[in-house]
Order: sequence, then C-alpha cells, then structure tokens
Amino acid sequence: MVAEQLRPHGVTDEGVLRAMAAVPREEFLHPKMRRHAYEDRALAIDCGQTISQPLVVALMIQSAAPAPDEVVLEVGTGSGYAAAVVSRLCRKVISVEREPALAEHASATLRRLGFDNVEVAVGDGSLGWPDDAPYAVILVAAAAREVPQALLDQLTEGGRMVIPVAVNSDDPQDLRLYLRGPEGVSYRSLFPVLFVPLRPG
Repeated sequence: MVAEQLRPHGVTDEGVLRAMAAVPREEFLHPKMRRHAYEDRALAIDCGQTISQPLVVALMIQSAAPAPDEVVLEVGTGSGYAAAVVSRLCRKVISVEREPALAEHASATLRRLGFDNVEVAVGDGSLGWPDDAPYAVILVAAAAREVPQALLDQLTEGGRMVIPVAVNSDDPQDLRLYLRGPEGVSYRSLFPVLFVPLRPG
C-alpha cells in the first residue's frame, strides 16, 4: 500500500507513511471484507457508511499536518481507521460519530488495538465537540453543503481543517484545506473526492 499507492501519488510525509504502515486496516473491517483491506478504494461498513480509500486518508492527514503536541477533532468516526492513523501523529484525537452503533464498534476496536489516545463520542459532528475546543486540526470525513460555522469557530489560531464540500450535486466534492490566520479564515482546494453527506442532527 505504501509503496504502490501512497508514495507514487503525493504522500511524501514520512510520519504519515509510517503511521499508515503501522495501522492494520483489516482490523477495522468485517472479516468477510478483510481480503480487500489494502485495495485502493473505499469499502463499505455498517450504517451505509464507508472506510475511506487509503490514499485519501493519507493525503487529508498530510494536508492538515498534525504535530505531536496537538489535539485533533475528527468528524465522522466510521470504523475508526482514520482516527487510528492520525493518533500516531498527535497528542489526542476526539472523534465524533452520529451513529451510536458505529461509535461503539470503533471505540471497541481502537481499545483492543491499543489506540488509547483516541476518544470516540456520539453526537452531531456538524457542531464539532465544544467540550474540548479549540482544536489545532479538524478532519471531516463527510461532505458538507456549507462549511459549518461551529467547526470554523473551534479552530485555534494557526489551526487547519480539511473538509469535503459539495459544491453542487452534479460534480465531485471539493476537498478543501481551511486555515485560521491572524486576519481570519482562508481556504484552498486540494482535489476532488466522493464522501458520504454530512448530516446534521
């Protein structure tokens, strides 16, 4: 996966590559799906959700550039795979999942594998997680029609948020990197993606 999918397609951060190599993706899938774990595509999990393509996970994390002393907020825990990867690069991950069954399963998997700096919470990810705000990094694994103001408000000065934005229903989503600087928030487009919708509530 690292040699064939990640390095040739723009993943250059050695820390991200080490984290991707260290996390067993198959452990975050149903047994019948594990033989597909390292294929270069998203895979189905419960509740109509997916585990993202490895390249997308790696590029999102690389773009956000988490540091060892930083706290990361993830919106959309899913299987817990991306939270596990980013947890190797930061101090703590708060991951918010709206589906209680997914949150419970992801939390159990993360505990079993020893990812003890990840906390999974059940809630409306579009509201972020104010209890532990602000965050240096926010990673959103679902596409928003409009970027939630609550998430922007929970970024620290110098904070980075990576989020797919559904510009319109006919085009791929625009993966964006938002930066909070001294003069406010700006963004740049990264590449087109296809994520499940971010559903408030």
